Amino acid sequence: MTDLSKLPVTVITGFLGAGKTTLIRHLMQNAGGRRLAVVVNEFGDVGVDGDILKSCALPDCPAENIVELANGCICCTVADDFIPTIEALMALDPRPDHILIETSGLALPKPLLKAFDWPDIRARITVDGVIAVADAEAVAAGRFAPNLAAVDAQRAADDSLDHETPLSEVFEDQISCADIVLLTKPDLAGPEGVATARAAIEAEAPRRLPVVEVTEGAVDVRVILGIEAAAEDDLHARPSHHDSAGDHDHDDFDSVVIELPEQEDAAILTGRIEALARSRNILRVKGHAAVAGKPMRLLVQAVGARVRHQYDRPWRADEPRTTRLVVIAEHDDIDPAAIRAALGG
Repeated sequence: MTDLSKLPVTVITGFLGAGKTTLIRHLMQNAGGRRLAVVVNEFGDVGVDGDILKSCALPDCPAENIVELANGCICCTVADDFIPTIEALMALDPRPDHILIETSGLALPKPLLKAFDWPDIRARITVDGVIAVADAEAVAAGRFAPNLAAVDAQRAADDSLDHETPLSEVFEDQISCADIVLLTKPDLAGPEGVATARAAIEAEAPRRLPVVEVTEGAVDVRVILGIEAAAEDDLHARPSHHDSAGDHDHDDFDSVVIELPEQEDAAILTGRIEALARSRNILRVKGHAAVAGKPMRLLVQAVGARVRHQYDRPWRADEPRTTRLVVIAEHDDIDPAAIRAALGG
């Protein structure tokens, strides 16, 4: 059993747009009496996920218990950001019963787990579990290794070369560190796609992992919290591509914030985002838009060419009615001028 004096932390990892924020929102609303705190690590400068969670704060997880870190991967800024944030949450009165950490979709989870070995927090914190959230449709489509046959052929020809794409490494590291995998959007993947995704996850997992299908983040909190994995004590069982590489970086990926004026029509904007994703291999677009004649702010969340949007709240009197979107892609696909033009700027 886990030392009851230690505060349990659940790390929620997963690729861009897989459904991590939706899962955390569900956990906040179904905490089972636990007082939660949440740390959200964004990639980019617009804090969409933290804003979403704060908008649905509850007595068991008030807004002051939700902390957003948007200045880089927390596993790369341990001393400056991560430890002070954890210490501040532990100093809250009343103290949280459980901390949820939502990593960036581009984060490698193992360096973060290693951070829990720091003397300042190891005696007071335990990693209750690592949850990997995987988009069933994306996994089934093989987006992490676009041409598996070509990769296998090249590897067979020269086994000294590593032909894996950066996206595949991120996905594999997330699965390798997990205690449970949540397979989201099974309705979009269909039964055959779900079966394909399960097989792909099983092939990457270093040990047998439970895989649970989840729609809109709805999963019994007892499945997610209280695992008592003490992940910081069995790092050797959670292999990573970067185990021998020391510190990692995110130079393979980049982001740009695009600011646009008020939009004429939501459908026109989403059409431009879809076209941009197809033409430039954009991974993720998220942010807010002002739409002419609409008193409410439009929340935009896109994974590749799949765009979801909804009006989330009225514009405040003290904020400008502008459109701000974070666009995330592999480094070579980020061209701010071309992206701005594609979005109508």
